[in-house]
Amino acid sequence: MGRHGRLVLASCLLVVLAGCLAGPVGDTSPTAPPGSGGAPQTASVPEDGVRVTVVEVVDGDTVRIEYANGTTDTARLLGVDTPEVYGENTPGEFEGVPDTETGRACLDEYGARASTYVENRLLGEEVVIAFDANEPRRGYFDRLLVYVHHDGGSVNYALVDRGLARVYDSSFERGDSFYAAEERAMAADRGLWSCRDGTAAPPGDGETTQEASATATPDGSGVVIADITADAAGDDGENLNGETVTLHNRGDAAVDLSGWTLTDAAGFAYEFPEGTVLAADATLTLHVGGGDDTDTDLYWGRSRPTLNNDGETVTLRDSDGTVVARRST
Repeated sequence: MGRHGRLVLASCLLVVLAGCLAGPVGDTSPTAPPGSGGAPQTASVPEDGVRVTVVEVVDGDTVRIEYANGTTDTARLLGVDTPEVYGENTPGEFEGVPDTETGRACLDEYGARASTYVENRLLGEEVVIAFDANEPRRGYFDRLLVYVHHDGGSVNYALVDRGLARVYDSSFERGDSFYAAEERAMAADRGLWSCRDGTAAPPGDGETTQEASATATPDGSGVVIADITADAAGDDGENLNGETVTLHNRGDAAVDLSGWTLTDAAGFAYEFPEGTVLAADATLTLHVGGGDDTDTDLYWGRSRPTLNNDGETVTLRDSDGTVVARRST
């Protein structure tokens, strides 16, 4: 092969390699260079990161992501460990939290708050994921191990800084800044570190999960989730509008629901249209399927059954993301 032929071949190889580094292929993880070299929480989004969309929040430290080509993967947030949501918590893993019923219950509450925080911030959002040179690309259960960047900051770091997670001991590059944030949170008894005093978790500020209830306020006023029909009559797939969630305004004044959201346990979200107003002592029913919105009935527009017949939890949040009501079947 002559010199010209070798140059052409080399150029072609560079093009192919550049394409391989551009993003995921098939069901594999993205082939991007390792993470951002220990950048602090305030660092800009790493240039070598991969843009993905968060399509499900499993819990406070695990999310499902979707690449631009439509393939999905499960990602575990590097360096952090939030309290369990679906299993029992072990207080011994969180320094100073007593191994008592109250200590475990307190951690349970902060596990739920961590999940709600991540859901409010990331669900449905485009984020950038980045890797760490000191950690493998995948961990237990074949999950990606990543930093998640959104709005210019590290969500991993934010969880530690807000006291919603402990630092998970490992050799990750950003350890020093994460441990410093954890020490500050512990010193301030912030978040889950308040569990160390042996009392129940204090009232939340919008990240709290109000337990399944038909009322959002102690006196029974305000907007509540009055009813959930998860199992529609007949075949759910042929009766999508038989799956419903009904809201009731128990207050004595109309409530503007513009920008409010309603989410199910799987993270599917409906946003109330601009101008949606629920009159005093009135009800409003959201149907899963399609239709023309009226003052009393709204339509989610989904093409498949959504509410889980075997048990469902629906959460209502206002336009600021604050939990207004939660109800389970």
